[in-house]
Amino acid sequence: MLNGLTFPVTPSVLIVDDILSNLELVEAVLTGEGYRVLKATNGRDAINIYEQEQPDIAVLDIMMPDIDGYQLCQILKDMAGKRYFPIVLLTALNDKESRIKGIECGADDFISKPFEPRAFLAKLKSLLRIKFLYDELDHSENIILTLAVALEARDPYTRGHSTRVGDLSRKFAEYIGLSSYDQDMIRKAGLLHDIGKIGLSESLLMKPARLTEEEHDVIKRHPIIGEEICRPLNSLQFILPAIRHHHERWDGKGFPDGLKGEEIPLYARILAIVDSFDAMLSERPYRKGLSFSEVLDIFVKERDYGQWDPVLVGNFIDMLRVLGEDYMINSRYTFSLES
Repeated sequence: MLNGLTFPVTPSVLIVDDILSNLELVEAVLTGEGYRVLKATNGRDAINIYEQEQPDIAVLDIMMPDIDGYQLCQILKDMAGKRYFPIVLLTALNDKESRIKGIECGADDFISKPFEPRAFLAKLKSLLRIKFLYDELDHSENIILTLAVALEARDPYTRGHSTRVGDLSRKFAEYIGLSSYDQDMIRKAGLLHDIGKIGLSESLLMKPARLTEEEHDVIKRHPIIGEEICRPLNSLQFILPAIRHHHERWDGKGFPDGLKGEEIPLYARILAIVDSFDAMLSERPYRKGLSFSEVLDIFVKERDYGQWDPVLVGNFIDMLRVLGEDYMINSRYTFSLES
C-alpha cells in the first residue's frame, strides 16, 4: 500500500536524469513513498534497465546529451509495444511547442521543474492506477485466449484451427481495407470464436461418425456459450456479436438466431467465410481435408447460394487467388494442404 493506495505489487519507477543531484532528489521523494526506484544517468543505461527490469513507469528529464528525453520516450514506447507503459517528462521547458513534441513522442504527462512533490506523486499514482488496470484486463483476456488454445490441443483434428482462423481473418480484414483496430479485433474474435466448445463433452466433439440431429443441436449451442464466457470482460465487448453469430447464414438458415443478410455483424460474416475455408481444408474424424484448389472451386460455385455474404466471398476468392496456394503451403496451412 502506498499512502492509502493499494497496488498488486510494489510499483517500480525508472528515473533518468544526467544531473546526479536531480536524480537523487526524485529518488528521495519516491523512496519515501515506498516505490522501488531504478536510476540511470543516460539514455543507453535506461534502455538496458528497461530490458532487464520491465519497470511500471518512467520519469525522464528532457535535456540530456546523446539521447534526449524525447528520443528516449519514443524508444521506450516502441519497446513496450502494446503493453501500456506510462512515461512522465520532467522539464524546465514550459512552451507549447515543447509539450506538443512530448505528446508526439508518446509522453503521458509532464512535470515542470522545480516540481511540487505532492503534485508529482499524484500524477504518478494516477498513471499507475491506469497501468495496473490495463495489466489486469490483459491478464484476464490472456486466460481466456489460453483456454481457447488448450481446448483445441486435446483434439488433433482441430489443433490450431482458431489460431489459423484468427490470423487469416486479420489478413482478410486488411485485404478489404478495414482499419488496424478492426484487424486486431477480428483476429481476436477468430481466436475465440469456438471457445464455447469448452462447455461440450469431449466424446461429442471427437465423435468419428456424423452427428445425430440431437447431438447437432447440442453443438449449435457453442456460440451462445462462447458469448457467455467472454461477456464479463469489458475488453471483449466489441467482439461478442462475432462470437455469437459466426454460424449465421446470409439466407437466414444459420444459428443461433437465424439472422439474415446484413443483420449479421460484419465481423461474424468474415469469420463465417474463413472458418468454413479452414474447416474444409482440415482433416476431420469422418472425412479427409480438401485441397486448396477444391476449396477454392467450392467458394466460386457457392458464392451466390446463400451461405455467405456474396460480396465478401468475392473479395475472399480474389485474395486467395492473389496469395495463391504456395503462400498457404509455406505459411500456416502446411498441415492440411495436399499437393
